[in-house]
Amino acid sequence: MDAGDLSSLVVAVDGTSGSGKSSTCRAVAERLGLRYLDTGAMYRAVAWWMLQHDVNIYEVDEVAAHAATPRLESGTDPRNPTITLDGTDVSVEIRSDAVNAAVSPVSAVPAVRARLVELQRAAIGDGGIVVEGRDIGSVVWPQAQLKVYLTADPAARAARRALEAGSADVAATQESLLSRDRIDSSRAVSPLTMADGAVHIDTTDLSLAEVVDLVVGLATAPADVSP
Repeated sequence: MDAGDLSSLVVAVDGTSGSGKSSTCRAVAERLGLRYLDTGAMYRAVAWWMLQHDVNIYEVDEVAAHAATPRLESGTDPRNPTITLDGTDVSVEIRSDAVNAAVSPVSAVPAVRARLVELQRAAIGDGGIVVEGRDIGSVVWPQAQLKVYLTADPAARAARRALEAGSADVAATQESLLSRDRIDSSRAVSPLTMADGAVHIDTTDLSLAEVVDLVVGLATAPADVSP
């Protein structure tokens, strides 16, 4: 990769829940002067919309029938990423326990994935962006110049997520994370998987700064030594 011109660079970061994708991607984007896209927030927003409109999230046909209805917009400023539905900011609402439980079944619906993948590809455009999700390197943008797959020990992931949510029940948080991973890894369309050519980084024993340094180093490495 040309460290002098990152305007067309696409960094695709996938991985398990609670592995540090969001914090890493935002910091990497800011360090490199790139845009940032949180595709997980897009799925969360659609799940929140379904709940607000009393759609049965476990009925695939019902979810599919409403997949194209919400008007969704994602901000790409890593310092202040936004997500709006029908013109309303839902950044806080999409982090609720109810959405945590709903996002995997909603995101498994092919019509939802097809619509959001189209929006995600449009947002990536000509590049200059760090994109996080579960299927970026494998489905959304397999041609990304850099593909990274983040994981961490389940206990470490649960502790981080519980701290973020202000929860003392780390065991319940861990089960919730593992349940999401099972659903997302086994879905028929765009399952969670490490993309071909992705660099695997286990963040269990690494600080955020160390992970960010690793990804930035990969993104700015000369073309002849990059993965």
